[in-house]
Amino acid sequence: MLWIIMALLSAVFAGLTSILAKCGIKKTDSDVATALRTIIVLVFSWIIVLIVGSADTIYNIDTKSLIFLILSGLATGASWICYFKALSVGDINKVVPVDKSSTILSVLLAIFLLGETKNLLIKLIATFLLAIGVFLMIEKKYTAHKDSKKTWFPYAIGSAIFASLTSILAKVGINDVESNLGTAIRTFVVLVMAWGIVFAKGKQNELKILDTKELLFIVMSGFATGASWLCYYYAIQNGVVSVVVPIDKMSILISILFSYVVFKEKLSQKAFIGLMFMLIGTLIMAICG
Repeated sequence: MLWIIMALLSAVFAGLTSILAKCGIKKTDSDVATALRTIIVLVFSWIIVLIVGSADTIYNIDTKSLIFLILSGLATGASWICYFKALSVGDINKVVPVDKSSTILSVLLAIFLLGETKNLLIKLIATFLLAIGVFLMIEKKYTAHKDSKKTWFPYAIGSAIFASLTSILAKVGINDVESNLGTAIRTFVVLVMAWGIVFAKGKQNELKILDTKELLFIVMSGFATGASWLCYYYAIQNGVVSVVVPIDKMSILISILFSYVVFKEKLSQKAFIGLMFMLIGTLIMAICG
């Protein structure tokens, strides 16, 4: 099924996004980086809309779909801001597993709000395995980059909550909307929100002192995000949310692999076992969902 392949591609690009973004926010403020990335994603998504020829259908979007697309965009913006703030102060191997806990809430919301009850018992078992895996991943070894106050943790939790709401709201919003167009509309909402926060906090002056190398990584992370979103929302529109979301969240495999290669962030034995639980839960969901 094509939507399964698109969900897998979404995971690959999302994994790359985390690494590229981490490289781009060593000196650059996370809010500024988020706002800059969103410009790239917006341009990327509208180019795809023009290529597939769905721009004219924007006039046919009903009020309900538009409202849910806007709400989804707001949830995405909030998730991004929390996520990249967490990445800026914490290790990838700490932040990503907490962020991916949104999988559990997304699956439960899809079951109870969207009525995706096919193979319900299997889905609940897979979700339980995911929960165990997330817990083990969170309770991992301390690193040299240890943050005793865990300032990254509330932001990572916020990212997970908003990300789970994003999936459900987007599913409702793109029922009768071409998925690429829906992504472009949502991205515009995120752009307005991200830059609103930059100006509200008076961080616009930091644009004058951007590190060129970090800006390049921010741009590349924007392209990776755009590709991930386009694949993800195609899968969401044409597939089963409670299956697509766990597959997409396995981008953690890509993130952890590259974090080891690039940042030398190693997993403890306990965290590795947690990762295996998450992988097994995801495979069960994908095969039986």
